[in-house]
Order: sequence, then C-alpha cells, then structure tokens
Amino acid sequence: MPIAGPSVPVPAAAQAGPVSHAVFRVARLHRMIGGQLLRPLGLHLGQELIMMHLWEGGPQRQTDLVQLLDSDAATMTRSIRRLEKAGFVRRSPCPEDGRAVIIEPTAASQALRSQVEEFWSDLEDATTSAFTPQQRTEALHSLHLIEDALARAAAGSRAGDDGQGV
Repeated sequence: MPIAGPSVPVPAAAQAGPVSHAVFRVARLHRMIGGQLLRPLGLHLGQELIMMHLWEGGPQRQTDLVQLLDSDAATMTRSIRRLEKAGFVRRSPCPEDGRAVIIEPTAASQALRSQVEEFWSDLEDATTSAFTPQQRTEALHSLHLIEDALARAAAGSRAGDDGQGV
C-alpha cells in the first residue's frame, strides 16, 4: 500500500524538516480532536492526564504532578484550580512540608473516570483507525523513538542553559 503524502504541501522553508513538519501537524490535529472530545466532559486538554495519575496513584504533591506530566507550575496551578472548581479534586496542605500542596481526587471525580477512559479510546480510534495492528505497533515504536530523541535534546538544552536568556 503506498504511503499517503501530507494533507498540505510542506512549505519550502520546512523542506529540511519534513518529519518535524509532519509531527507538528499531527500534534495540532490530535490536540484539536482531543479538545472536541473532552469538551462535553467539562475538561480541558491535559486535565484528563492529571486525573488519570490521581486515580492511579492517589493523592500527590502538586510539584510531583508538575514533574510527572512535564508541565510548569503556573499551568498546573491553573489546571488544578479548574478541576477543584469543577469538584473533581481537593487541595490541602502537605503535613510534612507546609510549602507543598497535596492534590487528591474527589468521590465526584470517580464518575468521570469511565468517561475519560471512553474519551481515550475514542481518541485512539480517531488516531489509528486506518492502521492495521502491525502498523499500530510500528507507529508506537516510532513515536517512542521520537520522544526519546526529543527528551535527550531537551535535557541537553536544559543542561546547557545558563539562565541568561537572549
């Protein structure tokens, strides 16, 4: 079966990076579809990942969620506030460290869990519906390789960051 080309032409300025251009377009479309599927649940993209980790691991420090989800403190704080306002999480001071905040899922969030699992399944179907099982496996392997390469590049850039900026 021939490989389909890009849905839009790759601009001349991006010709040196066709994989990066494709990753950008796929990520944008994936986020768009994900946002559309999450909207009826009253969640914003990324909040379902926070909830998954809380359901799986129980109460956690907010700083641990920041690291676990490779987020930043400000974004996590906004997400947690929204989840708290919706009644899905509760914040409380950490008994061991007064500066830390513990985030825990509420009983109300448990009803959301099956909807989030269904969302994830629907997003997976939208993403991979044209794949054979072998192609799904190969795509997942390729994505892991891309993620590893980008994580190494990000770690290298952080290690070389002297905090001076531009």
